[in-house]
Amino acid sequence: MNNHIYKMLELTGSSTTSSDDAIVQAIARASASVRHIEWFEVVDMRGFVKDGAVAYWQVTLKAGFRLED
Repeated sequence: MNNHIYKMLELTGSSTTSSDDAIVQAIARASASVRHIEWFEVVDMRGFVKDGAVAYWQVTLKAGFRLED
């Protein structure tokens, strides 16, 4: 097994559907331009309330991608 080196980037995704969807959207968008994303860690979660209901979620995460050999 090879030793791998990873680099992290911080992303913030938002969604009117759910916090999970905010994560999925952030990873999907980053994957369009960054190869080898292999893991993520949620570091912060916020929401916006409008008229007494959750209007959207905002999730900040760190994503790790493997550097190419």
